[in-house]
Amino acid sequence: MSPREAAAPTREGAPKTRRRGEELESALLEAAWEELSEKGFDAFTYEGVAARAATSRAVLYRRWPSKGELAIAALRHARLASIGETPDTGSLRGDLKAVLMQASETKLVLGLTLITQLGALYAETGRTPEDLRASIVEGGPTRTAEIWERAIARGEADPARLTPRVRRLYFDLFRDQLMMTLKPMPESDIDEVLDEIVLPLVRPR
Repeated sequence: MSPREAAAPTREGAPKTRRRGEELESALLEAAWEELSEKGFDAFTYEGVAARAATSRAVLYRRWPSKGELAIAALRHARLASIGETPDTGSLRGDLKAVLMQASETKLVLGLTLITQLGALYAETGRTPEDLRASIVEGGPTRTAEIWERAIARGEADPARLTPRVRRLYFDLFRDQLMMTLKPMPESDIDEVLDEIVLPLVRPR
């Protein structure tokens, strides 16, 4: 890799530094995310990403040989960047609400919205929206396991009722409303989902 390809952008006259490893990959994916979120997949190009990252197309091709792979990597990068610390409010309701409120304020909302607008990506890769979601989430950190275990320990949730589908229900409802409305879920709707659907479903009988 030449210095020109991996050099970080600097002020005129300042010495250039070479980005390597995780630093370089993070800069490339952040540039790809910006390009994808601003232009959509149809107008998403290696040239545009390379220009944003002050590098060359060859640097991108070596890591992500297809435009689809680069876009998926950018979406995964945005998701990981949006994950903060696991909330610990002292109650299951408080923890789940904090997760959804945080999600509404981060790149995650835009990322989920983009998933509904990637028809060309699905056609190019043969993936479905569910396949794409799994690719973005797979192997990444999740905060919900810790939240549910604390709820079980406090007696707020019955482990026998916490099937995989029930555990993810609160976020599935959040995601589905977001993708139908293309807007973050209002706080009043979050309260309704938790109080009328999720919490009655998991409480010990």
